Amino acid sequence: MKKYSIRLSIILILLLTIPGFAFSFDEHKTLAIGAAAPDFSLPGIDGKTYTLKSFKAAKVLAVVFICNHCPTSQAYENRIIKLTSDYAAKGVSVVAINPNNPSSLRLDELGYSDVGDSFDDMKIRARDGKFNFPYLYDGETEIASKMYGPVATPHIFIFDKDRKLRYNGRIDDMEDPARTPHSFDARNAIEALLNNKEVPVPVTKTFGCSIKWAEKNTWIEKAQIEWAKEPVKLNTINEAGIRDVLKNHSDKLRLINIWATWCGPCVAEFADLVTINRMYRDRGVELVSISTDSPVNKDKALKFLQRKQASGTNYIFVGDDKYKMIEAIDPKWEGALPYTILVEPDGKIVYTHQGAIDAEELKKIIFNNPMIGRIYKEPALKQ
Repeated sequence: MKKYSIRLSIILILLLTIPGFAFSFDEHKTLAIGAAAPDFSLPGIDGKTYTLKSFKAAKVLAVVFICNHCPTSQAYENRIIKLTSDYAAKGVSVVAINPNNPSSLRLDELGYSDVGDSFDDMKIRARDGKFNFPYLYDGETEIASKMYGPVATPHIFIFDKDRKLRYNGRIDDMEDPARTPHSFDARNAIEALLNNKEVPVPVTKTFGCSIKWAEKNTWIEKAQIEWAKEPVKLNTINEAGIRDVLKNHSDKLRLINIWATWCGPCVAEFADLVTINRMYRDRGVELVSISTDSPVNKDKALKFLQRKQASGTNYIFVGDDKYKMIEAIDPKWEGALPYTILVEPDGKIVYTHQGAIDAEELKKIIFNNPMIGRIYKEPALKQ
C-alpha cells in the first residue's frame, strides 16, 4: 500500500510541473465578474418558487447568500432589510438564498442562534427578523449555490440590468452593526450601476461562517462519536448543596432542571435539554440536572443519563424531605415535575418554568440574555 502512495505523490508532483495545469481543492469556484447570472428554481419561505425571471423587471439584482445560525450573517440582517427598502423604489431587487445543508451543521455550531438552517427554521428567522426580501432555500441540492460559489455567509452578488455580474464580496467592512462601516461596498456598487457607471471596486473579500456544503456531513458523525465518549456522572446533593447551586458562583449562565425517571414529561424533554447544552455550552451555558428519584434508584437514574449522553453536571437528591428540597430550589415552585430554572452568575433567576419546556422559547431566552447574544463581539481590550 505504501508504494502506491509514493507513486501517487510522484504523479501529482509531475502534473504540477506541467505548464497550464492547475489543481484546486475548492470545488465551488466563485462566479467571475462579467459572468451571466446562473438561473435557479428555488422555494421561498412564502410558498412561492423563484427563478431569475421573477426579478426580470429589476434594473439591478442583488443575490445575497445568508443563513440562520451564523452570527456574522445575523449581524447583517437589518442592513439587508434596509438595503432592500432603500432601493426598492429605484428598481433594485434583493433576494437572499440559504446555501447550507442542515445535515452538515453541528449542534455546537448553533451557539449564536435559536434555530438551525432547515427550511422550517428559515420561516422562523424571517418571521422574527421581519424580512422584507424573498428568502430562498437551496440546502437540499445546492445546485444554484455551487454555480454562484459563495465563500461565506453573508456573500453578496450584484448584477446589472443585463444580469452580468458587476460586484461580489462583502456588504460593507464592519461586522459589528453598532459601529459605522468605513466602506459601503454593496451600496457603492448599486449606486454606480443605477448611474450607468463602472463599479469602483468590483471584488472584495468576505468574512463570515463557511458554507455548510452537504459533503461536510461527516462532521456530524465525528461530533456524535466525540459526545458519546464524554463521561456521564451522577453525584449526590442535599438541601445545602442545592442552595449553593442556585447561588451560582460561576461565571456561566446556569440551566437547572429538576426531574425524575418516573416522570413522563421529564423523560420526554430531556433530549431537548441535552441539545441545548451542546448548542450553548461553548458560549458559557452549563446544564445542571437534579434527579428527585429515590437514592436507592441512583443506578437507574445514572443509566438514563448515560443513554441521553448527559455529560453536564448531574445530581440526585439524598435528603429525606422533598418539601424542604422544593423550598431550597424555589419557594415559588408548586412542586410539579419537571421544573426548569435559568440562573445568572451570583444567583439572579431569569427564567422559571413548571412542566415541560418549550425548547424553542427557552433557546430564545438563552441567546437573548445579555451574557450570550446572537451576534459575535470581540472582547474589550484591557487598557
